[in-house]
Amino acid sequence: MNRQLNSKLLISIIATGLLSFCGVVIETATNVTFPTLMREFNVNTSTVQWMTTGYLLVASIMMPLSAFLKNNFTSKKLFSVASILFIIGLLLDITSPNFIQLVSGRVIQGVGAGIALPLMFNIILEQAPMDKIGFLMGLGTLVTAVAPAVGPTFGGLVIDAFGWRSIFMFLLPIVILALLLGLFSIQQVSTPQHSKLDITGLLYIALTFIGIIVGFSNLSTITSSPMRFLIPFVIGIAALILFLKHSTSSNNPLLNLKVFQNKSFSLHLSAYFLIQLEALGISFILPNYIQLVNDKSALVAGLIVLPGAAIGAILAPLSGTIYDKLGPRKPIMTGIIMQMIALVLFFILGKGLTMATIMIIYIILMLGMGAVMGNTMTNALQQLDDSQNADGNGMFNTVQQFAGAVGTSIVSTVIAFSQNANSSLSYSAKTAIGAQHAFLMLLVFIIIACLLLNSATRKR
Repeated sequence: MNRQLNSKLLISIIATGLLSFCGVVIETATNVTFPTLMREFNVNTSTVQWMTTGYLLVASIMMPLSAFLKNNFTSKKLFSVASILFIIGLLLDITSPNFIQLVSGRVIQGVGAGIALPLMFNIILEQAPMDKIGFLMGLGTLVTAVAPAVGPTFGGLVIDAFGWRSIFMFLLPIVILALLLGLFSIQQVSTPQHSKLDITGLLYIALTFIGIIVGFSNLSTITSSPMRFLIPFVIGIAALILFLKHSTSSNNPLLNLKVFQNKSFSLHLSAYFLIQLEALGISFILPNYIQLVNDKSALVAGLIVLPGAAIGAILAPLSGTIYDKLGPRKPIMTGIIMQMIALVLFFILGKGLTMATIMIIYIILMLGMGAVMGNTMTNALQQLDDSQNADGNGMFNTVQQFAGAVGTSIVSTVIAFSQNANSSLSYSAKTAIGAQHAFLMLLVFIIIACLLLNSATRKR
């Protein structure tokens, strides 16, 4: 196949990227609506969390299906279905008279996003010129890097001015535009090979995600009601063991686990998981710190993290170009070291972070994020045969959703434990201590990721 960077390829990446962006941005934008929704629909904190948990569950279950979907259906058909489902989900949320319809809309959006995100990377891997893979993967990763940080700002602005339903209204024309662009530009370069769906594997992986994600959503209650965490978590782990056992003996597994025989790929994937945990953890800590410790509004919190998000987004494709020219090691190791420096500063200054300090350190963190995220995924997939790319891509997108589901739960639990242990202090003081402890935990994650990436990118 003659790989050319033409206008149709670029537009198809933009179309799938727009849909993926909408999926990720809603996830964080709706978090700021929780207090409003709790009042309007008369639901408690654990119930309102299903706005995010329901979406994440379905999106996570869709990710391992990406290799099967790619092999069995054309890219244009998959994108059309994903876009239409997303539009239906948005319309349900805009018109929802009750909380059940609201969550149903989010779940349907999760199906659409779960198809769109892996599809974007599959199009890049299958059609992009080899010397532009780093740049285009960086462009794709920009979506997942910037959207979590943009979400709270977007959500805060829109809710203050127009109300919570307008979050979904504003995204509706963007998704319709993405659908039109995709219908015009998405090309098919490989013939779909029809295969049988591994229903047993899908059932096991669904149980895995349901168990683990529901378990982690109850992690903060582990001291008062440990069974609310332990029972679903144990079910999830048991299902994962059954899935691994089934996949190794199946002739047509849902995910090809042979990709893990490639040590370099496994090291990259493990590091990527830890970096994702850190990214989602930070996007939870900082807006809460700004509001609860520094006593600022949700909108101000969003605006403080916006410069870092914008810089990280700009750097993502730029660092992909550096990858194309200099290879993987320099941009990846530079990026991970910058993240370590940022987290050390956050930890040391954790009890008294000013608005300016948060903004500056977050810019350093996001510069590192822009350099490391896309390049880690690109370099990992370059270690695989072309025939394994769809499976490898599915693994990365699955891990990303999984990290998103558990990252916030782990960080919020660390903060809650620290608050309880320092009950004699003021709420803002004990929240600052909790944030400091959470920064330390994320720093440990990034040090481990740095060691993994150092090993993975070292010349042998």
